Amino acid sequence: MIQESQPLPRTPFHTSLDGEGGESSAARSSTAPPDVEDYALQIKETADKLLHDQASRGDMRLLATAVRELRYCFKIFSAYRHRRKVSIFGSARTPPQHPAYKAAEEFGRRIASAGWMVITGAGSGIMEAGHRGAGRDASFGLNILLPFEQAANPVVQGDPKLVTMRYFFTRKLMFIKESDAVVLFPGGFGTHDECFEALTLIQTGKSHLFPIVMVDEPGGNYWQLWQRFIQEGLVDRGYISRHDTSLYRITDSVEEAVRQVTSFYRVYHSLRYVRGELVLRLQQPLPPALLQRIREEFRDILSGGDFELLPGALPEESNEPELAHLPRLKFRFQRQAVGRLRQLVDLINAEA
Repeated sequence: MIQESQPLPRTPFHTSLDGEGGESSAARSSTAPPDVEDYALQIKETADKLLHDQASRGDMRLLATAVRELRYCFKIFSAYRHRRKVSIFGSARTPPQHPAYKAAEEFGRRIASAGWMVITGAGSGIMEAGHRGAGRDASFGLNILLPFEQAANPVVQGDPKLVTMRYFFTRKLMFIKESDAVVLFPGGFGTHDECFEALTLIQTGKSHLFPIVMVDEPGGNYWQLWQRFIQEGLVDRGYISRHDTSLYRITDSVEEAVRQVTSFYRVYHSLRYVRGELVLRLQQPLPPALLQRIREEFRDILSGGDFELLPGALPEESNEPELAHLPRLKFRFQRQAVGRLRQLVDLINAEA
């Protein structure tokens, strides 16, 4: 497996937020979206308003610290925009001799061999295993300051791609913002926190679409127990759609986990909302027969109109010229049907 040759979006997280909230209708309808200077001016104006509002010292410190942390993270990650990345989560208490540790290490090794980079919380256990497998050069660490000391694992200790953060919310933002996939090994509260946050952000359309894979040790049942709760506690009681279970995969095979991550981008490249319509950027055009099948089998995800193939970018995508040549599938998406959207992407990857 090799890294795809097509350029990547600015970051995958950005593409799901274009045209949502914070921009006027005039800005959304313009073919020239706000530029970097416009957003910098908004930040400065907001700071001035905080002073005018007589915000407390604690509130100002929180905002200042968060902005500094995010700015530094943006700087560190910016040099690696051309590389796909996967966030690995799991218990910090898993010892090196445990089968789950060995599985995480093997996953890190295989995904790095496919050209990907690995992001973890920089601690011990599963986090260290993922870094050991991927190697220092292909590893990012997002450490967190805790009341008790959490030292970075020896693989990333001292590496410039290691960042220590004060706030969980900025750290969690970076995990999702910079990731093209999330892979979870058995863990505790923190692992489930990251798991449900990723699922919630995708389900609600506040994040880009990406593969989520739960990996057990060979023959293990950790994630099967979790799946039983999802089915009996959520799906059967109507708290989530049955299609929402398409947003993740469960396996006890490292090879299958790697395949699930990498094959997600076999034909699908990225997405972006443009004037209320969803645009899927693709690595290659769709055959006419597949387009007809999509029109027949996925009409339920449309809020109006039909599926339309485009040979290249829309004018509103002019700020991503490196992706202008990619063919597109454009349609008016019924945004509560994200599970079905994942099924559409799976069909495109399998049949195109």
